[in-house]
Amino acid sequence: MGCAPSIHVSHSGVIYCRDSEESNSPHQTTTISQGTATLHGLFVKTDAADSIPSVLAYQSRQPPPSAAPRRKERRESGGASARSRTPHCCSVEAETQTSSSSVKASTTEIQVGPMRLTQYPIQVLLIFAKEDNQSNGFWWACDRAGYRCNIAWTPESALECFLDKHQEIIVIDHRNSRYFDAEDICRSIRAVEPSEHTVILAVVPRISADQEETSVLPLLDAGFDRQFMENSSVTACYNELVQIEHGEVRSQFKLRACNAVFTALDHCQEAVEITSEDHVIQYVNPAFEQMMGYCKGELIGKELTELPKSDKNCADLLDNINTFIKKGKEWQGVYHARRKSGDSIQQHVKITPVIGQGGKIRHFVSLKRLHCTNENNKQVYKSHHEEKYTGDNSQSESNSYKCKNRRKDSVDVKSITSQSSDAPSLQTRRYSSMARIHSMTIEAPITKVINIINAAQENSPITVAEALDRVLEILRTTELYSPQLGTKDEDPHTSDLVGGLMTDGLRRLSGNEYVFSKNVNLSHSHLPVPNTINDVPPCIAQLLDNEETWDFNIFELEAVTNKRPLVYLGLKVFARFGVSEFLNCSEVTLRAWLQVIEANYHSSNSYHNSTHAADVLHATAFFLGKERVKGSLDHLDEVAALIAATIHDVDHPGRTNSFLCNAGSELAVLYNDTAVLESHHTALAFQLTTKDSKCNIFKNIDRNRYRTLRQAIIDMVLATEMTKHFEHVNKFVNSINKPMAPEETSPHSEGSDTECTANIKNFPDNQTLIKRMMIKCADVANPCRPLELCIEWAGRISEEYFAQTDEEKRQGLPVVMPVFDRNTCSIPKSQISFIDYFITDMFDAWDAFAHLPVLMQHLANNYKHWKTLDDLKCKSLRLPSENNN
Repeated sequence: MGCAPSIHVSHSGVIYCRDSEESNSPHQTTTISQGTATLHGLFVKTDAADSIPSVLAYQSRQPPPSAAPRRKERRESGGASARSRTPHCCSVEAETQTSSSSVKASTTEIQVGPMRLTQYPIQVLLIFAKEDNQSNGFWWACDRAGYRCNIAWTPESALECFLDKHQEIIVIDHRNSRYFDAEDICRSIRAVEPSEHTVILAVVPRISADQEETSVLPLLDAGFDRQFMENSSVTACYNELVQIEHGEVRSQFKLRACNAVFTALDHCQEAVEITSEDHVIQYVNPAFEQMMGYCKGELIGKELTELPKSDKNCADLLDNINTFIKKGKEWQGVYHARRKSGDSIQQHVKITPVIGQGGKIRHFVSLKRLHCTNENNKQVYKSHHEEKYTGDNSQSESNSYKCKNRRKDSVDVKSITSQSSDAPSLQTRRYSSMARIHSMTIEAPITKVINIINAAQENSPITVAEALDRVLEILRTTELYSPQLGTKDEDPHTSDLVGGLMTDGLRRLSGNEYVFSKNVNLSHSHLPVPNTINDVPPCIAQLLDNEETWDFNIFELEAVTNKRPLVYLGLKVFARFGVSEFLNCSEVTLRAWLQVIEANYHSSNSYHNSTHAADVLHATAFFLGKERVKGSLDHLDEVAALIAATIHDVDHPGRTNSFLCNAGSELAVLYNDTAVLESHHTALAFQLTTKDSKCNIFKNIDRNRYRTLRQAIIDMVLATEMTKHFEHVNKFVNSINKPMAPEETSPHSEGSDTECTANIKNFPDNQTLIKRMMIKCADVANPCRPLELCIEWAGRISEEYFAQTDEEKRQGLPVVMPVFDRNTCSIPKSQISFIDYFITDMFDAWDAFAHLPVLMQHLANNYKHWKTLDDLKCKSLRLPSENNN
């Protein structure tokens, strides 16, 4: 291969080229059009013919090592006769041979939304009047980039070649109008349909330093997309082409994929309507035209308000729809529309807002389907489809009937017992049943979901109907938000921790029998009479001066108060939020209540003691001080949150719900193994509060306020139960975070916080979600505390789990969390699992609402600390160097 090729010219003027080492191989001989020869991928012009092709095709990947000299040879051997050309089309093009060292051009995968597309090697068309350094520069740039390249010398051959190959990039020589008019060529290419997605580049002459640069507007008006200042460097040409590929070409490639999407919409049986954010109709598909009786030209560009409305809709239906979709929420329901003929038809409608640039709603997509519950709709449906299905109707009805029979148990409220019923009667019964459901004035959300699925099944293919049957089966469970944990290759720390915190604890040992043990003794001693109010000692007062900051050290307060920090912190926090004024009780009563509550926390617990309650109270107060939280809640909500934080773990035995259920404790029996501890905390707290007037903080508020306050407190404490963790987090994200996202990303978001909090206050359910999320985050905020505090809390909770595992082994109970064996447990690994599974997503959601950069920074630092320990295979809480210190 290293030897020079030999060139042979026949008597007829046809040139042959072969490598000298392989001259005996017939496959290495290539016949080229008269007047050209191929040397390792390079055209060489000769005087052996009167003309050369007007279009040359180049497909090799890498230029030869000595490309520059060969270019020179190419120019020198052309001669004057090479310039006299006659037009040739692509069908007579002369192709070079791909050199043996070239690499085959590869395809590229591009993602467009949910579509995955394959982009083949880029094709480039060079249009130059004559060969020069600039045309050679682009020629070899294409070679380096792996593009397929053609070069055309005349306008006619250029257009013919483009119509044949539809190149993605066209480079037109715009430096000299003596040979051809580049702008005319561009306009002629733009006049044909395939050019819509082609990028056209104009090569313009270089200007001197003293010349003023000309405007690009004439080029843009002619149809060019870009201009390239004359530069024959292969690297400069290569850079330009690669930038075009990764910019305009890739964008145009994605736009071409939209043709497939619109083709799908055009053939979709559901009516589709797309409007702008101002409700101007931008697109309707043929099914929509057929359903409504309009043609596309009568609708596009019109506002929805210009179309006639049916008077059968409820007066406030449009307001309800607008309220939903303006918040970025999808609306589904039944809607009456008026056809062009004036007939009123009933439709199943789903309107989906589409978020666009700037995070704002840019489009609304409406899917509409006839809701055939009245004779008018049936007649309209029949008139639209009877001709289309003539001849195939019997088979279609048969298939529809089979499909309905197979899913009859899930599509109707009444069971259909007769297997021999004919299709029309079955359909009538189904529609009447659906009509009754939709006419109900009180309807649960899950009923609406099931109705929508039922309606979707009606005209679906059998495979879709069966899939929707499986969906209905899943919806019958009550644990809609709880993930199903896998069993293979699970980290034991994660599976044990999640299993211990999120199950009812009733682990089966053998057969179907649960094993119970002696009841856990949860009785508490007689409570001391509350002390009178004394001045707070200076050392405690000094510590409490810092209680409004997140880095407040609760363990220092625990030490100076002899493990009773709740009373002192409670008095300070409750005074700051005006709790006594709201409850209309004295400070003496409030202090007495705090003393009673704290006395019922077990100081013997390493974690669930009054220090933990004080820590949760502190976190709750900190969250209540954030602007968006404060603006979203009322004073009653704040008081309820502070009281709930104070009592949320009162009389905690230092054992999990799972342990109590497995042990058959009195509390587990009392509360039917459901939210055992959380139910006990709230019940006991209200019993302790109301049994003695001296500590009854609720004695002076009216009955209605008390009931509202009590319900809010109970709801928040029950929210700390971990079995509902994912339900609470997902509801918060879907109802609070997602509707807020468009407002926050909007460039005109001034005052959005005020508008957001006003919207939340208009929906009490949202306030409930915020309070639940707030106490949940406060309850498990340890990983977001400063590192020293985080380490201390990790040690305390681990010790409590170790003690539970020890007791489970002693009593022969199921070991709820086997990984928490004090002899083998890795505390760093358990913390990593807890953060990964429970903390990260929840605090990301809470931070998105409340703006908590300090917490998120601590969380990142602490996670890094635990990962470092885990990488070092440490089971202790600190790095070995820290332990030595």
